[in-house]
Amino acid sequence: MAEMAVSFAIDKLLPLLIEEVNLLKGVHKEFADIKDELESMQAFLKDADRRAATEGDIDNTSEGVKTWVKHVREAAFRIEDIIDDYLIHVEQQPLDDTTGCVAVLHKIAQLLKTMIHQHQIASEIQDIKLSVRGIKERSKRYGFQIQNSIEQGSRSFRGSQNAKWHDPRMASLYLDEAEIIGFQEPKNELTGWLLEGRSERTVIAVVGMGGLGKTTLAKQVFNNKEVVGHFDCRVWITVSESYYIEGLLRGMLNELYKQKGDTPPQDISQMDRGSLISVLRNYLQQKRYVFVFDDVWNIHFWNEIENACIDNRMGSKIFITTRKMDVAKNCQKSSFIEVHQLQPLTDDQSFELFKKKTFQFDDSDGCCPNKLNDISFKIAKKCKGLPLAIVAIGGLLSTKEKNVIEWRRFCKNMTLELKKDSNLIAINKILALSYEDLPFHLKSCLLYFGMYPEDYIVHSKTLIRQWIAEGFVKEESGNTLEEVAEGYLTELIHRSLVQVSSVTIDGKTKSCCVHDLTRAMILEKCEDLSFCKNISGNGHSSLSGSIRRLSITTHSNDFMKRIENSRVRSLFLFADNSQLLSEDFTRRIFREYRRLKVLEFGVFSNVRLSNILRENLGSLIHLKYLSFNIVELIKLPESISMLQNLETLDMRHTIFYDLPKEVSKLRKLQHLLSSGMWMFKLKGGIGGMESLQTLSSVKIEDGDDGIKIIKELGKLRQLRKLSLFHVMEDHISTLSSSLNEMQHLENLSILSITVTKNCYDLTDLHLNPPPSKLRTLKLIGMLKKFPEWILQLQNLVKLKLEYTKLIDDPIKLLENMQNLLFLSIIKDAYKGESLHFHDGGFQNLKELHLIGLTNLYSIVIEKGALQSLKKFELYDIPNLKTVPAGIQHLEKLQVLNVRDVPHVELYPKL
Repeated sequence: MAEMAVSFAIDKLLPLLIEEVNLLKGVHKEFADIKDELESMQAFLKDADRRAATEGDIDNTSEGVKTWVKHVREAAFRIEDIIDDYLIHVEQQPLDDTTGCVAVLHKIAQLLKTMIHQHQIASEIQDIKLSVRGIKERSKRYGFQIQNSIEQGSRSFRGSQNAKWHDPRMASLYLDEAEIIGFQEPKNELTGWLLEGRSERTVIAVVGMGGLGKTTLAKQVFNNKEVVGHFDCRVWITVSESYYIEGLLRGMLNELYKQKGDTPPQDISQMDRGSLISVLRNYLQQKRYVFVFDDVWNIHFWNEIENACIDNRMGSKIFITTRKMDVAKNCQKSSFIEVHQLQPLTDDQSFELFKKKTFQFDDSDGCCPNKLNDISFKIAKKCKGLPLAIVAIGGLLSTKEKNVIEWRRFCKNMTLELKKDSNLIAINKILALSYEDLPFHLKSCLLYFGMYPEDYIVHSKTLIRQWIAEGFVKEESGNTLEEVAEGYLTELIHRSLVQVSSVTIDGKTKSCCVHDLTRAMILEKCEDLSFCKNISGNGHSSLSGSIRRLSITTHSNDFMKRIENSRVRSLFLFADNSQLLSEDFTRRIFREYRRLKVLEFGVFSNVRLSNILRENLGSLIHLKYLSFNIVELIKLPESISMLQNLETLDMRHTIFYDLPKEVSKLRKLQHLLSSGMWMFKLKGGIGGMESLQTLSSVKIEDGDDGIKIIKELGKLRQLRKLSLFHVMEDHISTLSSSLNEMQHLENLSILSITVTKNCYDLTDLHLNPPPSKLRTLKLIGMLKKFPEWILQLQNLVKLKLEYTKLIDDPIKLLENMQNLLFLSIIKDAYKGESLHFHDGGFQNLKELHLIGLTNLYSIVIEKGALQSLKKFELYDIPNLKTVPAGIQHLEKLQVLNVRDVPHVELYPKL
């Protein structure tokens, strides 16, 4: 990790040395000397980092190694700091064009100030040079060996990381989970408890140590088809060590209303605990429900939640997973209870799971090679029946050469870790082995999950943009930084260090998280390596030492006052339901955290944020990523033009009306995200923002102003995602021309509907040629006929049509699009009376949504049509006379949601 810090420092030095003319007098040579020293040290760092991580407390030498690495890291941090200070100084040099005596006095004062600052910088640089040279001399004491760039990772498999991951099979892994080994018996037992038994409310608890697979087993049972059909409603809630009971209750209510397609009470966010319980009880009066409360730690949890779980004598179930038997026993005071104590896998089951994870995509067709059979059994056995450990080690070894000697060496190294008395520590050690084996660029990416709270699910695109802003992602020929970062995330998932939370329809990771045990290991590493500090209500990192990255989930003033801010590069502020962020700390962020590169602002303050932004936002010149994740009216100040390094501006959750014209000066901005923004002030400037890749929820003005904005959009030829609101008929010709310039476009949404539900005609929208990379298309507006250009989109995966009012059946035109996986025809998108799905049509379609088609009275599905369909939704089709003919042919259908159509009771139950 010191190697990473040094790498960042060198990366900062290079552009300064290239632009020598811009450096203060004498600074260029000093920076060049430091760069040379760092590069000469960098050769030793991989060996030093490896030894510091793997030797542990074996001897006194390891402590010396750790100290040396720490000193290198601190020196690199100081270099980065001084470079940032220098850049801030340069940016703040005034352009003074005044004349006369006042001007002379002002220039003298400014010259003195500059000289003092130059002297401070020069003094700091000299001190750093001496420090770096001293550190280099001390390296000789430890006999560090120069490691080639390919020799990274663990001592057992050095050199094996040379090959980069570009595995096309990765996306398919996310669609269908691998078969679970060893859970069939507990799954059958738990499923029986859910479907049978007494009518009174019953608590079912799965108890076992961390890593045994309690959550995995619960999900298998929860998603069982019989269970899904048996209960009127099902809700999954992750509890964890830290939870807010009112937040859990609100989450349950929101999910219940969402499942029925209803809107929750408007005042739900203001309800106290008693009101939330009353609403829940009323909602559940006549419903058979199952609630899963996953990862419960507090033995008093049942006391807080039981009144919300009404006993309506309809066979409802409460399903709890926990490490503590006392959590389960405490429920017995007021409820029937069934307890399943989950056991470790047998040796044979462990071996089967290990083989599935390690060899399932191997040339051996999933079979363990004979030469590796014995050593594989030994490795699996040493995992002590813990699925988490087996999956992690199997995933790691699946990337290695099938070499018996190397695997034996790995097995021998693993033995020391698995002989620890505490199983939790054993799991941490196993996960740490996977961490140590990561190439350096992936280590920082994994540690970044330490910035998020426990059980936090992060959107993959958000994570990737933050990685890029941090400088973790290195350029690769032929790929964008986003594509490279996606590869990083894919590899972390494959190594079983990151879990996929949700996937897109085509199998890409949509959101992800890390297991709580993995997170515990990450936090330990973050503390040891000074990677980040994590402050929460239940405990926090030490606030001593260098703080480069800071994540805060509690806003107690006691903590805030103790935070030294000058070195913070990344700051994440997450919501604390019990406290607002103090005005003092809010002001400090924008006034004093001047080296920030990443700011995730997701908490309410007791002061208007717009006022503070107006005063100080422009001083954060190093910002690359800025997100306001709060529902608050925010007005961006003119000083935003100072943020010349900004790459991502995310305001999707805020309320704002328009963007200041100064935003158009942000020429490095790549992602401009909102929930709806007017851009009339950017007229004449938006076309110059040529780095933009994402432009979401742009509202188009009426008349000539709107046409001029659309015309300028045609200059944004790097756009990957574009969504436009309020598109009118007189915009269409210009819009067609502009879209024809965007050949990198992957996601396009055009909404030509007003707030009063008036639709404009999109028929004349014509793309020639249509962007070949387009994968997602959403059209809301009238179409007199189906656009032929859509049929040319050979890579189209997702198509949404809304209010298009098509007269002719679109099915016969679309059914031969081989890559189409998702089709939504809703809200009068089709005005005809019948839809006919022909034999052989839509062979790969996985989801079909037909909603709000008021004229539709018949649906025919021929045998051989929709052979891959897994989800089918039919809502609000009042004139549909019968159940769709041929629905029984949909053999792969897993989800059938039917509501507000005649004869609901006749539809098959899945």
